[in-house]
Amino acid sequence: MAADLSPTARALLTLELVQGSPGVTAERLADKLGVSERAARRYITILREAGIPIESTRGPYGGYRVGRGLRLPPLVFSSAEALGLVMAVLDGHHEASDPSDPVGSALGKIVRALPEPVAAQAEAVRRTTSPAPDRAAVRPEPGTTADLVDAVSAHRRVRLDYRSEAGSEWVMDVDPWAVVVRHGRWYLLCHALAKDALRAFRIDRVRGVELLPDTFQPPVDLDPVAVLEAHLATGWEFDVEVVIDAAVDAVARCLPRSLGVLEPSGDGGCRLVGSTSDPHWYAEQLTRIRAPFRIVRCPELQDCARSLGERLATASGSTEAG
Repeated sequence: MAADLSPTARALLTLELVQGSPGVTAERLADKLGVSERAARRYITILREAGIPIESTRGPYGGYRVGRGLRLPPLVFSSAEALGLVMAVLDGHHEASDPSDPVGSALGKIVRALPEPVAAQAEAVRRTTSPAPDRAAVRPEPGTTADLVDAVSAHRRVRLDYRSEAGSEWVMDVDPWAVVVRHGRWYLLCHALAKDALRAFRIDRVRGVELLPDTFQPPVDLDPVAVLEAHLATGWEFDVEVVIDAAVDAVARCLPRSLGVLEPSGDGGCRLVGSTSDPHWYAEQLTRIRAPFRIVRCPELQDCARSLGERLATASGSTEAG
């Protein structure tokens, strides 16, 4: 396993093994490293000489573990653990108490390296906290996400194997502009070459990524979040236009950008132009507006708004929708 590694690399691998399996024996270390027990003990000595508090206990249940101190020792994370921690920060990952999950495994290493009083508090929070699950969140496979992030950073074209929500499958070449996290979902914002068009793909639906030799230059001054929000608001089944008796700035604070584009109407009000595949959902979003408004395009949305108004009026005890 470690035959081609330098002594320093073997020592770091030894540290990772000790961190991942507290109480691991010299015999087990030697087996994992592919060296003799004597060599495994020498790597432990190298770590101790570097100031890393490796403790050992004798007996049938003894072994090596990283001791606790005022300073964290070097922590060696796998690529899945490192990316998992980053993704956890970005999308609110909630598998921190599961040691088989990359985030849970990485957090376990940190907790084991903390001083005892601090570790006890951290471990108590980790094991007893019960976060409410985000039903809209869909977390992609870390390896696929890492491949796409690398392609974005290197400005390298990729070939995607994709499966849509409806079950359609296709392969396409794209220029990956950015990876965007929005409401617990991960999107690849890209330029699809065959269509010569902007596209946004859910990364959890990407089945495979092939890095191609071609490079590209993303648009200058690209705002990935704004572009994604605007893209998600267009191209759906029902076109929508709403006239609102309020200024753009006031309305923008109430509505998600994914509803469409807000434009000044010239009379102190504004106009919302967008599209939707779900008029019921769109009508519910419009109730956030705290000013008079009129739906001037989309009969389906008008019907849903009328039905919603009647339901609210009934719930309030009124016999009319008002």
